[in-house]
Amino acid sequence: MLHGMEHRQLGTSGPQLSVVGLGCNNFGMRIDAAATDAVVHAALDAGITHFDTAEMYGGGKSEEFLGAALGSRRDEVVIATKYLPRPGDQPYTPGILATRIREAAEGSLRRLGTDRIDLYYQHYPDADAPIDEALEALDELVRSGKVLHIASSNVTAPQIAEAATVSTSHSWAAFSGTQIEWSLLARDVEESIVPAAEAAGLGVVPYFPLASGMLTGKYRRGEDFPEGTRLASSPYFAKWATDENFAKVDGYAAFAARSGHSVTELAIAWLLAQPSVTSVIAGATRPEQIAANVAAATRNLSAAEAAEVANIQ
Repeated sequence: MLHGMEHRQLGTSGPQLSVVGLGCNNFGMRIDAAATDAVVHAALDAGITHFDTAEMYGGGKSEEFLGAALGSRRDEVVIATKYLPRPGDQPYTPGILATRIREAAEGSLRRLGTDRIDLYYQHYPDADAPIDEALEALDELVRSGKVLHIASSNVTAPQIAEAATVSTSHSWAAFSGTQIEWSLLARDVEESIVPAAEAAGLGVVPYFPLASGMLTGKYRRGEDFPEGTRLASSPYFAKWATDENFAKVDGYAAFAARSGHSVTELAIAWLLAQPSVTSVIAGATRPEQIAANVAAATRNLSAAEAAEVANIQ
């Protein structure tokens, strides 16, 4: 284990994950194969063993680039990927989701150039198919050895509870974790989703921990967004840039500065101080961003400090 990066088990039954994971959604979308190679090797060198991708990222290119970049070091890491539900315009008939899951897994294995997926996520729940169909298909993949662990993503508290009940009643493989958007600026999940995950024995894996860059301090109130950044390129992400959020970021920056840390480090350290959190996924397009994300894992916030940060308005 390089550089002593802490690892935590995902829930009660999942894999050991480095507490900082690398989000691979930029691969094949914002950066090419060569730049992906540089980022992946920087992550490996920094002790990151948790790599999170999905079949939809870059239209499959993210998986291809990640698999190629890992190369002979594949066995050192946990590869997490995700399948999409069936197309929304396709009417549901029994068995159609199970077929989609089996085909998606084969496609991901091929693109990643591997014989197993360490952690396989349901990227979004299917709107019409019963959860039983997804869980039975996933259980088959686990029994075949093509998938080692399964998890959910973008689900509600009732969906977490239902999946746990169904998998237990059939003795099927159970979700070991759930992936949710959670950050100092996006905290609505704390009301019901996080408690539901804890009750079901799931580890929580937050994504967008830096609120699309708002928690890096690179955006300034009243100034244009820097060219090429998420907030400059997308109205969806630009919604973060409110006066209220800028005020909070100022407060977080002041708190972080008192102990010689950056807002980025505080944002990730705060999530890692939450008892339910196993690993925080942060993306990168350049090797130097890895160092900033990894530095956060060395900042251990006490429960009292985490509570103080949570109350900054």
